[in-house]
Amino acid sequence: MAISTRAWFWSALLVAVVIASANADDAGAGAEETPSAVLTLDASNFDETIAKHSFVIVEFYAPWCGHCKKLEPEFEKAASELSKHDPPIVLAKVDANNEVNKELASTYEIRGFPTLKIIRNYGKNIQDYKGPRDADGIVEYLKKQAGPASTEIKSLKDATDLIDDKKVFIVGIFPEYSGEEFDNFTAIAEKLRSDYDFGHTCDAKLLHRGDLSVKGPVIRLFKPFDELFVDFQVFHGDALESFIETASVPVVTIFNKDPLNHPYVTKFFNNQNSKAMLFINFSEQYFESFKSKYYEVAENYKNKAISFLLGDLEASKGALQYFGLKEDQAPLILLQENDVKKFFKPNLEPDQIATWLKEYFDGNLTPFVKSEPIPEVNNEPVKVVVANSLQDVVFKSGKNVLLEFYAPWCGHCKKLAPILEEVAVSFQHDDDVIIAKMDATENDVPSEFEVQGYPTIYFSSANGKLLKYEEGRTAEDFIDFIKKNKHTVAESIETDFVRDEL
Repeated sequence: MAISTRAWFWSALLVAVVIASANADDAGAGAEETPSAVLTLDASNFDETIAKHSFVIVEFYAPWCGHCKKLEPEFEKAASELSKHDPPIVLAKVDANNEVNKELASTYEIRGFPTLKIIRNYGKNIQDYKGPRDADGIVEYLKKQAGPASTEIKSLKDATDLIDDKKVFIVGIFPEYSGEEFDNFTAIAEKLRSDYDFGHTCDAKLLHRGDLSVKGPVIRLFKPFDELFVDFQVFHGDALESFIETASVPVVTIFNKDPLNHPYVTKFFNNQNSKAMLFINFSEQYFESFKSKYYEVAENYKNKAISFLLGDLEASKGALQYFGLKEDQAPLILLQENDVKKFFKPNLEPDQIATWLKEYFDGNLTPFVKSEPIPEVNNEPVKVVVANSLQDVVFKSGKNVLLEFYAPWCGHCKKLAPILEEVAVSFQHDDDVIIAKMDATENDVPSEFEVQGYPTIYFSSANGKLLKYEEGRTAEDFIDFIKKNKHTVAESIETDFVRDEL
């Protein structure tokens, strides 16, 4: 299944630091004889099964996926335990790699494995599962998900048990449990329940922070960072959701190996803001000085469309590798804008942070491009293109260029390599045609190209027409396509001459 370049990176990066998969126990002898508590679904029985249950958790998996194999025994244990719940909670699985289930996987927007979906109200409400991956954690999380979206707080003990000082918790304070404000709160709690924990009360004195005399209606969001709590009194759906999403993100997100920070890291990378990322060794003596300056700057830009992350080098190696950066360049700051432009400053000093960001907002910084070196020798039939040579080879050469974006580990790319070489050899005497390739894992892909999986192939004609290649993968297919779509240099000159004369 095709995975976008951006999604692949963040998934790969976050898997390394966010998902703590439990070690699977070895299956004992005779395990095959024990009926599975997990329902096996496919395209033929999926809709029928979902229509029978108001609450189902479905794992979309691939048999070859290592994370799926680790999850399997934990999912099975959880299914066995949850089958005893009143009412029983149904766990199911779908082999999304099976051709018959590809359309089903597409419908549920499955872009990686394993992906778990919570399906409520007989298929009318679909949410991502965002809970633990061990059996006990799955059971606890799903029992909570199966209950009311918001829990009533009736005593000090209820508040103590529910409001965790290490997590975001949202409480609605109401004079009574009725009216438009309460209905809107209940609706937003249902919509966001897989991301946040909600509670409601008629007595603010039961809460451990904030104005204890308030009667409401008011939303109080507790959080383990920054100002620790914030109140909000607008109960319209969009405004309420926006408040929760904004207030539940730290001014500076900490990226390290502490699992308590991982949900905030995920939210940071998934938001639409520009992203400033300061990578530094947290154990160095100068860390506190950097941290203080960075927080100060982040506060100053709080109302701008930019988010801030402070990453420990030990946890950030995958990010540095992805961006083509080196640890000896730290402390370093990287700013990514709309997943396209990037700006970078290595060997940073604390007092340079504010100045550098001002230069960015003033438009005075030059974008940073990750690129392999331009090859000194490039005489193979299939030419090597890197980010720093792509414009010259593809768009400024006046040639017809068939360009493959590939990943070195991609099996389909390896199969295609000798075919493209054959195509290149067949055009070796045609000066108007270039067959080229670019490693998309080591070079930034320009915005003109949409790379959603590997290999992705584009054809740029000599007259500037850019086409995504979606034909067959034999040498004959490529050759026929190029002959049909190429534009000769002589034709380009003639066209330009006629245009000038007119």
